[in-house]
Amino acid sequence: MKKTTADVLPAEGGLGDTPLLAVEDLHVEFHTRAGVVRAVNGVNYTLNPGETLAVLGESGSGKSVTAQAIMGILDMPPAVIPEGRIRFRGTDLLKLSDHDRSKVRGQRIAMVFQDALSALNPVFTVGWQISEMFQVHRGMSKRDAMAKAVELMDRVRIPAAKQRVNDYPHQFSGGMRQRIMIAMSIALDPEVLIADEPTTALDVTVQAQIMELLGELQRESNMGLILITHDLGVVADVADKISVMYGGRIVENAPVHEIYRNPAHPYTKGLLESIPRVDLKGQELYAIKGMPPNLLDMPSGCAFHPRCPYRQDDCVSDSPQLHVIGGARSSACHYWREVLDGGNE
Repeated sequence: MKKTTADVLPAEGGLGDTPLLAVEDLHVEFHTRAGVVRAVNGVNYTLNPGETLAVLGESGSGKSVTAQAIMGILDMPPAVIPEGRIRFRGTDLLKLSDHDRSKVRGQRIAMVFQDALSALNPVFTVGWQISEMFQVHRGMSKRDAMAKAVELMDRVRIPAAKQRVNDYPHQFSGGMRQRIMIAMSIALDPEVLIADEPTTALDVTVQAQIMELLGELQRESNMGLILITHDLGVVADVADKISVMYGGRIVENAPVHEIYRNPAHPYTKGLLESIPRVDLKGQELYAIKGMPPNLLDMPSGCAFHPRCPYRQDDCVSDSPQLHVIGGARSSACHYWREVLDGGNE
């Protein structure tokens, strides 16, 4: 007898000591004419119910590719996952059939995409796009599904939702389009929500509103939230823990307040120092020198060494592994002690 999704995935409920989601030694490659792009190189992180994990790093660090691998939406080929596991409630999603994987995607793990205008279909009303979720996955009638769409639009605080349900994406502001994307993502009450740069291109006030909305929705349903961003300032008040990525690897893991108080990796330290501060008005803003690595031709040793003020000879020759440095903290740096101590640059 063919297994159903219910046979291979545990139902919602207690997890014991098992994380809600666990990414284990994940590798993702893209096989191109120019060569093999190693976009993700052994990523590990976990997420528990009601917890917010912020994944930080510059563009090209592998944050979004990891999320797409979790969702199962990578184009394969050219993408290949040669190693790793993605465990949801203890079950490795990479071993599921395409049919079973599709039952997880959207219903139990959902994603808010980076560019709401591109992610929404311009030729269909927002109400149609939200209601389609209920018609396809829950078998609702068109009328009932549209009523749910209005309810969700109200839930994400879109004014006059009943009147605007038949409007098209271009008739909404950037912040309202992002709210519609969030409404679509939470429509089926997922247990994990991945928000990929949910505040990009929004002004500061709207950014705060979107983050507050995500926090409220999370508290209502106790879902796990993965927040992907390059902006440390966005996650300071919402994240429980942070994983910093560089060159396709996790270079630092820590509870949020510990990372802000005293980073243990030079890259994290550079990101923090590049945040604009009111008390340094008029001074030159710090910037990390150089450019992120070329994933087709990664540097030897530590991928960050060409840009690192703490660089020594062994950084060029030996790639550092994640060192546990106390509690829930880890750092992939040979000189993490010097970074913690605020050593001379």
